[in-house]
Amino acid sequence: MKPPEGKGKNMKIKRYLRRKMVLLYAKIVKEKASPEYIARGWAIGMFFGCLSPFGAQLILSIPTSFLLKGSKVGATLGTLLTNHFTIFFIYPAQCYVGSRLLGGNLSYSAIELAMKDVLREQSYAELMQVGGELVAAFFLGGALLTAIMTPLTYYFVKKLVLRYRARKISAARKC
Repeated sequence: MKPPEGKGKNMKIKRYLRRKMVLLYAKIVKEKASPEYIARGWAIGMFFGCLSPFGAQLILSIPTSFLLKGSKVGATLGTLLTNHFTIFFIYPAQCYVGSRLLGGNLSYSAIELAMKDVLREQSYAELMQVGGELVAAFFLGGALLTAIMTPLTYYFVKKLVLRYRARKISAARKC
């Protein structure tokens, strides 16, 4: 009996995502450095991934990881919170929240439409034509997202690395 068409495809997607998550986990926990160094790099990447516009993130995160002595791998991969798939959700949401914090009245649908135009053109000149209110809302919403995600990332990654290393030591003792 043949499985329904959608089920086989969903299983492939789940397996693919699981494989990618396992690889990401391995990159995080197996880096040969202190847990603080690794977590600092990921927090730097998350900081710039949330705060700066798409395209400027790596230009800012990698030099900062050298200055603050953080993981370069983490600083690079940490920026991937915003990528070609997630910016269609994250950027309009952060602009909406930023607008509300500024006391503005930008609607979510208007922000989403403006961001699609900017992303289609791949031009920051287009972003400036959208208006100063949207730009201010983008950075204020990004600052709020940064304030939430950066410390969470630091503590989550540090805990992940420490737990992995403790299990590794425990397994070595049992042998």
